[in-house]
Amino acid sequence: MTRFKTILGASLLALTCAVSPALAHPPIAAEQAAASFQQDRADILAMAGNFKVRFDMQESTRWDPAYTPLDRKISGGNEVVRVIEDTGHKIVLQHLLVVQHEGKDMVIKHWRQDWVYEPVRVLVYSDTNTWKWEDVPEKMRTGRWSQTVWQVDDSPRYGGWGQFETQGGVRRWRSNWTWRPLARRDAVRHPVYDRYLSINRHQTGPDGWIHWQDNTKMGPKDGQLVPIVQEYVLNTYTKFDGYNVRAADDYWAATKDYWAAVRVEWDRVANEKGGIGIQEEAETGTVISARLMQLADDIQAKRTTTAKAITDARKLIGDNTRRL
Repeated sequence: MTRFKTILGASLLALTCAVSPALAHPPIAAEQAAASFQQDRADILAMAGNFKVRFDMQESTRWDPAYTPLDRKISGGNEVVRVIEDTGHKIVLQHLLVVQHEGKDMVIKHWRQDWVYEPVRVLVYSDTNTWKWEDVPEKMRTGRWSQTVWQVDDSPRYGGWGQFETQGGVRRWRSNWTWRPLARRDAVRHPVYDRYLSINRHQTGPDGWIHWQDNTKMGPKDGQLVPIVQEYVLNTYTKFDGYNVRAADDYWAATKDYWAAVRVEWDRVANEKGGIGIQEEAETGTVISARLMQLADDIQAKRTTTAKAITDARKLIGDNTRRL
């Protein structure tokens, strides 16, 4: 096992070097960066609002001849996206799903995206159960934005950096090559691949915005990390408020102070422990995800206080993370 991990780590390093993002685009001139800064911010802020979401996933090209690609899967739902922080050079967007359960509207805290202008470093997925800090090359910081995506319990999922660009009259943000752990939709099947190597694109339009993912699904084989199958994902956010938007806003009003403290605690751990190491499970994400989510539900239902829930959450995060 030790030998396998060594080989796997070397394979990861070789692949990362092979797809070095610094070579994909040249440095941005300071004058160009200053001229596009406000438009960059406007495009990020335009992702906030009330939406109907369509998730369209398709495994296409197999790279492993023994693998059979999955059939196309389309799903959707209603999602509220709110700006919960905007300091000018940092914008934080929180996603909240509103679903019907047994005839009642239910809110599920969904993913979060943090945008940072001209970042020095980004918290990235490194290997199984491990996220580490990665420096952004100094010459590639000017005019660029990082996007860090966090899971439902505010633990990390993936991070990357990139630039806004216009091609064919369409303006979009394009990431560097980014490592990502399996989404739950894949993890619960325990497939032969165990991570993605991806490029993410975000672009706004008159009807809302899209998140377009190009995912190479990778897995260990004969002691090396190899491509298994290609996947294309198009998540479409169409402006729509014909659902119980207030349910999402009420949930956030009741729990925002709790989640703010949870975010601070994850940040503290990442800074003090050199990143975040925490065990994950296919069905739940992190091993503490369900308990952190339940504490928020208990606050809204007045079964506990915000202060007590914060204390419990800090202990959960501290006890279940390791130093890297």
